[in-house]
Amino acid sequence: MPDIRTARFSSKPKSASVNSDYTIDVVADVKTNLGEGPLWDSEQQLLYWIDSADGRVFRSTADGAGIRAWEVGQKIGSMALTRDGASAIVALENGLWNLELKTGHLTALVDPEPDLPNNRLNDGKVDQAGRFVFGSMDSLEDSPTGKLYSYSPDGSLAILDEGITVSNGPCWSPEGTTLYFSDTWSGEIWAYDYDLDTGAVANRRTFARVDTSYGGAGDGATVDADGYLWQALVYGGKIIRYAPDGTVDRIIDFPVLKLTSVMFGGPDLATLYVTSMAKPQQPRFPDDGQLRGSLFAIRGLGVRGVPEYRFGA
Repeated sequence: MPDIRTARFSSKPKSASVNSDYTIDVVADVKTNLGEGPLWDSEQQLLYWIDSADGRVFRSTADGAGIRAWEVGQKIGSMALTRDGASAIVALENGLWNLELKTGHLTALVDPEPDLPNNRLNDGKVDQAGRFVFGSMDSLEDSPTGKLYSYSPDGSLAILDEGITVSNGPCWSPEGTTLYFSDTWSGEIWAYDYDLDTGAVANRRTFARVDTSYGGAGDGATVDADGYLWQALVYGGKIIRYAPDGTVDRIIDFPVLKLTSVMFGGPDLATLYVTSMAKPQQPRFPDDGQLRGSLFAIRGLGVRGVPEYRFGA
């Protein structure tokens, strides 16, 4: 049996629009209980990801070597590097914090929901103007108590949307003027007109409906350089690529069911990194086999991503 840290799965695309074969590799077997938020930093040429349930931030090289971890002491929903690369904005249970990477020291920034103890912060990313856009969620994934926020480098906080149960998948079109976002249990991916000057959103509409016949729900997402959206289908064991018009362009089957998020990275931004969870957060969700909780890399897709932005003016 192959070592699961280097296990490889070859496959062929399920779309006529892409003609290359691809491989799926396990690049880090750290058994994250709830792996999330892969983040490739093009300036450092390093990969970050988190264990949302255990409150850890991981960093490695593109091939999974030299792993370092930081403990944040709470559940963590997402992170973004700051402009100077010396620290990270981390979305924890009780608000946004600054994590100093050299020392691991945490400094509180803002708590948007002190009156909602059953909520926690979840997925988030940085827009082209340096704002951190993130959402909150009901910890039991039952009630629409969550919101979508924007946190600016000047410390101001704005509510972009509300009535959300599980915030997931914020990402932008390559030009930055369309924001995509999912409330996981709504079964939809939404698109908003996005004003880069002000950070305001308008004209929310349904970009795509998630095919629930696969047995999963939409989770973390990213957009490639051609404007196609890639989304992990958590509990369904698939990654879906949507064309700019919202139609399904490609489906990738995975060796585990509980995929959580995706992000392009590597020196040429041609590797799709995929996080997964080792332990379902609610007992009603399915379990997985030996590869659960691994960090995966898909190579040979024939597409490239776009660089992620850092937080700050």
